[in-house]
Amino acid sequence: MKYWSLCFLFSLCVGVFAQEKETMVLINTNKGKITIKLYNETPLHRDNFLELVNSHQYDSLLFHRVIKQFMIQAGDINSKNSPPGEKLGDGDLDYTIPAEIIYPRYFHQSGQVCAARSGDDVNPEWASSATQFYIVTGKFYTERELDKMEQEKNIKLTPEQREAYMLKGGSPHLDGTYTVFGEVVKGMKVVDKIQFVPTDINDRPLKDVRIKSMKIIK
Repeated sequence: MKYWSLCFLFSLCVGVFAQEKETMVLINTNKGKITIKLYNETPLHRDNFLELVNSHQYDSLLFHRVIKQFMIQAGDINSKNSPPGEKLGDGDLDYTIPAEIIYPRYFHQSGQVCAARSGDDVNPEWASSATQFYIVTGKFYTERELDKMEQEKNIKLTPEQREAYMLKGGSPHLDGTYTVFGEVVKGMKVVDKIQFVPTDINDRPLKDVRIKSMKIIK
């Protein structure tokens, strides 16, 4: 009995560990490679993203919206063959993903991978785009700036948020209203390289920044 009990407990522990293991995706761009980790706590976004990766939906799409000290955005399905200068941002599949906002555990510090979405006026549930996502770059905040933000928005930042926004940077004004479903684990230099490319009045890079491919890695 003791032997079987130990075997059962061992199998259970292995199963739980396997479920908790997070999936990595390699984003290969014409500016370099970015590796992201997808959170298990946001399973709808994780599984949707992995399905899009497996079906090569992201291959050849552009980072169509780039704003320095804020974020870089990709996933417009119309961007693959878009001529230079064309305004992008409306291309998507015909469904949305219910919000999975795990706040304040996951917030908009630099390097977070988040789901884009339509504005509050047409999307009060904060449902996410099927394909469009962004990687936070953000800016560094001083303690005084964070204090002022707390007062103006009547919020209370956690010690982890305050430390991250002062030492790593981020975009705290988006916290709690967009789904954060992953993070960059390797390649932030590539993300920074992208965020500083010249852009037009619609924030599209003047020279295409393209996702060559994505793949799931161990």
